[in-house]
Amino acid sequence: MGIAAERIDRLHDLARRAAREGDDDRARKYVRLARRLAERNRLRLPREFRRFTCDACDAYLIPGRNARVRTRDGHVVVTCDCGAQSRYPYE
Repeated sequence: MGIAAERIDRLHDLARRAAREGDDDRARKYVRLARRLAERNRLRLPREFRRFTCDACDAYLIPGRNARVRTRDGHVVVTCDCGAQSRYPYE
């Protein structure tokens, strides 16, 4: 694991902690920083990071607080407060 990947993991932990404490602006800042770092170093973001962030507004999603999670036929729909939806398959 390279330095950039370690930093992305650290930023993910910081974003999760900031979002749980209610500091949404700081969590959003960490998410944006991690995405820029991944783009610059041509890295793929970890699955957990991609699933718990909004692509539209860069918010760190916490189900029940700023995200709604629903199951449909064969997929999970995660809706952010900004209105953006993400769909993930399951079996």
